Amino acid sequence: MKKVFKIVGIGLGVIVLLIAIALIFISASDIPSYEVEKVDFKVKSSPEAIARGEKLAVMLCASCHINHQTNKLTGQKMMDAPPEFGEIYSQNITQDKTYGIGDWTDGELVYLLRTGIKRDGKYSPPYMAKLPHMADEDINAIISFLRSDHPMVNADPTPDIPPMPSLLTKLLCRVAFKPLPMPTEAIPLPNENDPVELGKYLAHNLDCFACHSADFKTNDLLNPELSEGYFAGGNKPLDLQGRVMLTSNLTPDKETGIGNWTKEDFINALKYGQKKGEKALTYPMLPYPQLTDAEAGAIFEYLQTIPPIKNKVERSIY
Repeated sequence: MKKVFKIVGIGLGVIVLLIAIALIFISASDIPSYEVEKVDFKVKSSPEAIARGEKLAVMLCASCHINHQTNKLTGQKMMDAPPEFGEIYSQNITQDKTYGIGDWTDGELVYLLRTGIKRDGKYSPPYMAKLPHMADEDINAIISFLRSDHPMVNADPTPDIPPMPSLLTKLLCRVAFKPLPMPTEAIPLPNENDPVELGKYLAHNLDCFACHSADFKTNDLLNPELSEGYFAGGNKPLDLQGRVMLTSNLTPDKETGIGNWTKEDFINALKYGQKKGEKALTYPMLPYPQLTDAEAGAIFEYLQTIPPIKNKVERSIY
């Protein structure tokens, strides 16, 4: 029996040693890199596309990439990034050819937005939004805006500060966080006359589900509806002081969700941060005045169609 215990002990020791070696190796290495697929894409710009792209970029990109010292998308330290992911800095995405994306091709930008793979092959972890379901026309609009003469994206030589991902991030990028596949078929815009279809499109592509589901680590970017606790809230994003701000349950549960809300209640909360009888909503739940009432109302209509989940989340108020 002692011999058996000795053998088991040695075996466990070897396993622990191998795990330690693997963790040391991962800690000393960088985020994984992947082969870059060349995408043949040329942006089709127009005043309408630029305006649409500005609207999308303000809602999707600006909160992370805007630097309030330059008032441009030159990147900043992301104070609301969960500390377990490391020290995270967003990057310069102005048209500067040295420090920004001025010499990126349109195809390289499409590939990054769709898959999360940069032109050097390095994978961008989940704190960089990916857009696998966004319509081709809207992807074109975002790139049109990034190529425009808008002050936010004019060339600015602010150097990037490289992110310092944690061991956890490096580990997850090898076992859980993976690049997304490049779409093989055209993705059309939703039918604007179908509020549920439009609302689903916006709820997914504006990343609403990512914050309002159970946890960033269990979100399914390719199949958002399969995310754990889909729209039932309880996720733990941070405010700019690093305090946890629990996300609300947006399922139609009448006790713990928005089952008793009116469409007007929802529009006022989403567009203006106003919640009836309560203090205004605060960061990281930013208001979206860029949305039309029809778009905000469509998101409400979609949320009414998803399965209700009873999950009481106490609002975080400081």
